[in-house]
Amino acid sequence: MSESPASYIRMVQHLIEKCLLHRMNKEECIDALNKHANIKPVITSTVWGELEKENGEFFEAYERERQNQTTEAKAAEKVIEEPAGNED
Repeated sequence: MSESPASYIRMVQHLIEKCLLHRMNKEECIDALNKHANIKPVITSTVWGELEKENGEFFEAYERERQNQTTEAKAAEKVIEEPAGNED
């Protein structure tokens, strides 16, 4: 690796930020960076953890929003499925 450790960490941080823009959770981000950027999961997990420590309020709000979106999506699926299931 010809780049400095600090620049490598900044690059991983930048990729994590891209994952956040795509509404990924930590596990999805770890998998994506491992698969597409060949970044070891332990590195992504460590950088993510440091970002959470430094930006706790952001990550709390981010996770709440992700949970709300999941709940809304499940509710919408249920509404869509109900008419088909209630036909007599």
